[in-house]
Amino acid sequence: MPVLSVQTPRAQVSLHSERLVVLRHDAGEPAPKSEVPLGELERVVFAEGVLVSAPALCELLKRQIPVTFLAWNGRLLGSFEPPGPPRGASRMLQYQLTSTPAACLTLACKLVHAKIANGRRLLQRLDANHRCLEPALLDAMEARERDASRAPDLPSLLGSEGAAAALFYQGWARFLPAEFPFGHRSTRPPGNPVNACLSYLSALVYGELLTACVVRGLDAALGCLHQPEDGRWSLPLDLMEPFRPALIEPLTLRLFSHRILQQGHFEAHDGGTWLSRDGRRTLIQHYEQRIQREFLSEHAGCRTTLRQQFQNAAVQFKLALAQPQAYAPFRIN
Repeated sequence: MPVLSVQTPRAQVSLHSERLVVLRHDAGEPAPKSEVPLGELERVVFAEGVLVSAPALCELLKRQIPVTFLAWNGRLLGSFEPPGPPRGASRMLQYQLTSTPAACLTLACKLVHAKIANGRRLLQRLDANHRCLEPALLDAMEARERDASRAPDLPSLLGSEGAAAALFYQGWARFLPAEFPFGHRSTRPPGNPVNACLSYLSALVYGELLTACVVRGLDAALGCLHQPEDGRWSLPLDLMEPFRPALIEPLTLRLFSHRILQQGHFEAHDGGTWLSRDGRRTLIQHYEQRIQREFLSEHAGCRTTLRQQFQNAAVQFKLALAQPQAYAPFRIN
């Protein structure tokens, strides 16, 4: 089912019968309105400058269609979803697990192990056609993968993750076109177009996983790899780690190597480089196409989509609250 994304500042979204009516304004002139049947929508994404009527929001909630609001830089501002049923027992299990260092470390190790394994698999796929990576780089990543599976404590695990990330980006950057150099990972603000794309995609995945956690009654503030602290939702940050090399980095590479994103899709702001409005629209379009595309997953044992696997990540974490050793994060084929 399609996703409605409205990124035009001052666009107006209202409800008419069983349709959302979107009226965009460009350079002060009203554009022809467009209508979207509610029955065809799976979710809605609005930029912060969009004007949405209360009846439209209420009808979306009644139909259990999630609504996400994003800032111009991709930061998640908030989301609307219908309240789920009370899940006190699950919350108690989660509180118990996150206050037990050994159980927390078990889940964190599995998340990092899956992230490194997925990253190594992505590099192997990319190198199959180009043959530009040294075997030593992949061997070093495999060694960090083994380290992550048996880390004695969280600092050691984070060290393995950091070392593997440095190796991964060293190899991954070689497949980018010359006009879009990567340099190194930079955030707050992103230092170049590649980092801007990585950060915006991360924000989109983070928002979806946050919603998946909340809907299933999990406390999104309590993570295992990202330790709980005020001011952030640690659990979706945990759950998104295996999806970075499964979605965020390969989609970024595709957008640049196929010249889908170009220099005109970026602009300088607040000391960094950010996607323009057209850039955000283009990125969201390709993001939605990718996460809704079906594929045969060896991990799931069936045909699925990445969006379904986002939901499954929250379900599997909830099941692992009682059995941490049985937890199996997402793995790419």
